[in-house]
Amino acid sequence: MTITLSIDCMGGDHGCAVTIPAAVSFLRQHPDATLILVGLDADIRAELKRAKADTDPRLIIETATEVVAMDDPIEVALRRKKDSSMRVAIEMVKAGRAHAAVSAGNTGALMAISRYVLKTMPGVDRPAICSILPNQNNGPTYMLDLGANVDCEPEHLHQFAVMGSVLFSAMEKVARPTIGLLNVGTEDIKGNEVVKATAELLKADHARGLLNFYGNVEGNDIFKGTTNVVVCDGFVGNVTLKAAEGLGRFMKDVLTTEFKRNPITMLGALIANSALKRIGDRFNPSRYNGASLLGLRGLVFKSHGGADAYSFEWALKRAYDAAAYNVQEQLSSMIAELMPSAPDRALAPSAPDVPL
Repeated sequence: MTITLSIDCMGGDHGCAVTIPAAVSFLRQHPDATLILVGLDADIRAELKRAKADTDPRLIIETATEVVAMDDPIEVALRRKKDSSMRVAIEMVKAGRAHAAVSAGNTGALMAISRYVLKTMPGVDRPAICSILPNQNNGPTYMLDLGANVDCEPEHLHQFAVMGSVLFSAMEKVARPTIGLLNVGTEDIKGNEVVKATAELLKADHARGLLNFYGNVEGNDIFKGTTNVVVCDGFVGNVTLKAAEGLGRFMKDVLTTEFKRNPITMLGALIANSALKRIGDRFNPSRYNGASLLGLRGLVFKSHGGADAYSFEWALKRAYDAAAYNVQEQLSSMIAELMPSAPDRALAPSAPDVPL
């Protein structure tokens, strides 16, 4: 089976200078993949020529005449730029020409356009942004929502748990992933009313054998790997993500500074070089790039706006794996099972612009 991805080549801080080299490198490792490169024709062709890939038949150019800027308001991206590279890439998914779309562009615009073009799945009120974080078990912790929904009701968090569970199961090949509800303590009496009500919904699913609900977890459990999936609202999730990324950069700067302090510490760095490299690989945020926009009638993946080619390629890999593992079909089936009476909605886009 050939997996086809559509790429918003103009999105992000660097546009084609990052997306095209990443696409070329990705294809070398995935002989069963085809990429639709969406964007300004001249810019794409120039980068393909620079990469010596302008004759590759698996790189298909789809011209778009407009670009969604990183600071464009949602209204501008949605209503005025109807031929943007972001929108055309998503329309490729709706038309069945691509299995998934990938963009490093404006997060709020990407969510709004995705909701407008693809619509939400039956039973899903709000799509959520799900990404992965490293843990001390040398595995991933899936966390959602990471910024799409800053104000949530219990039913929204419940839906996030369902979608996160299905995604983890499909991508990591785990039959019954554990789900933790992020809280200020593990006791049932802790937390606000929304979290408490969400816990009751998840407990009911656990009793029916539909979800594997572990219970409340705290912030330190994310990196312990206490549960496979951690659920929270977008406000808490985005703050947690940015704090973790900031801490990672801080630790890297501290280690670099201290090992360069004098000849003795530099010698120590040389001796510990292999261990330091392994540590760097485990904590390299590029390896965890590529967040899923879950709950849509099609697969859309969001890369960090400032991603380099190596990092953007990881986002392509996540989109490819999600398509190869039939994540969309599994989501539809699980949501229908858990929420069979939920109305088929297609809400107007209103996602906040919270850049990842």
